[in-house]
Amino acid sequence: MTAQREWFEKDYYATLGVQKDASAKDVTKAYRKLARKLHPDANPGDDTAESRFKEVSAAYDVLGDEDRRAEYDQVRSMGPMAGGMGGGGFGGGGFPGAGGFDMGDLFGGMFGSGGPGGQRGRRGDDLETRLTLSFVEAVNGVTTTIHLVSDAACSTCSGSGARSGTRPTTCEGCGGRGVRADDQGPFSFSRPCDSCGGRGRRIEDPCGNCRGSGIERRPREVRVRIPAGVEDEQRIRLKGRGGPGRGGPDGDLFVVVVVEPHRRFGRRGLNLTVVMPISFPEAVMGAEIPVPTLEDDTVTLKVPAGTRSGQTFRVRRRGVQTGRGTGDLLVTVEVYVPTDPTSTEMEAIEALGEASSGSPRDRLAD
Repeated sequence: MTAQREWFEKDYYATLGVQKDASAKDVTKAYRKLARKLHPDANPGDDTAESRFKEVSAAYDVLGDEDRRAEYDQVRSMGPMAGGMGGGGFGGGGFPGAGGFDMGDLFGGMFGSGGPGGQRGRRGDDLETRLTLSFVEAVNGVTTTIHLVSDAACSTCSGSGARSGTRPTTCEGCGGRGVRADDQGPFSFSRPCDSCGGRGRRIEDPCGNCRGSGIERRPREVRVRIPAGVEDEQRIRLKGRGGPGRGGPDGDLFVVVVVEPHRRFGRRGLNLTVVMPISFPEAVMGAEIPVPTLEDDTVTLKVPAGTRSGQTFRVRRRGVQTGRGTGDLLVTVEVYVPTDPTSTEMEAIEALGEASSGSPRDRLAD
């Protein structure tokens, strides 16, 4: 429930710049606009932009999912009560005289985390892992397998915590609710049941593999489909593939994509970039030059006469292709200057110098 403690304090709608009643489409549109503006690739060395990018991503992780958004709205609907409990008078999620419980322990049952038969459950932890892709895989998309070591439901007892052939029993102390009422004057607070530790059930004969926890740490494989056009450091959420829940839903797995650089191509959003050398005669007189593409074929670029070194030309629809559009190929030409010219080249260059009238620096005097 750590994420829910943050929900009391953070207005994710304000972070994305949308109204509370904004449609899912509007939320996604606002996120993409901010993500493009704040992405670290577009703001190298800007720590403020990077911090805002992380805030925007965290906000979209919640508001971009229908179920989590509904839960977030329910948490925020507590209004001033939520604000007071989250920070001010009660401080950091603890309550005076109540032993400083976790906010999730106090409110978990109010936000849809109850298990079967009214038993109070706890959502599994969110996990994060990094996945390295080649430049081409990131552009085209790929389906791959992630290998990680994490907590998972016990393979022996299937997560029940009880030895094979037995079943957990309902805790008599709390009636399976996992919490007990703690009356303090005019207020009544819930606290974890002492008898079952808040689980709502007791295990008389625990599983020998997980010792009754229902969880074991083991290697596992997760199949993931990476969409075309994924960017470096982009986070992809796999719902329910995180840590196992304890009577509640499993957590989510967040995959952070690391894109390896390409030896020839670069990228700006949906556009691919490439630098092509041209000769001085080609720049002066114009030429048609072959330009490689990421699809291993070539396109012909017409370089007009008088082209300057560093000038960029656009080849339409030869960039990154995604469901939201197709980018272009941006070709930047650089005039090649020989560092070790032959004697014939030197003679030609000298002849050109003698034939040239004036100096290109003459205009600086104007």
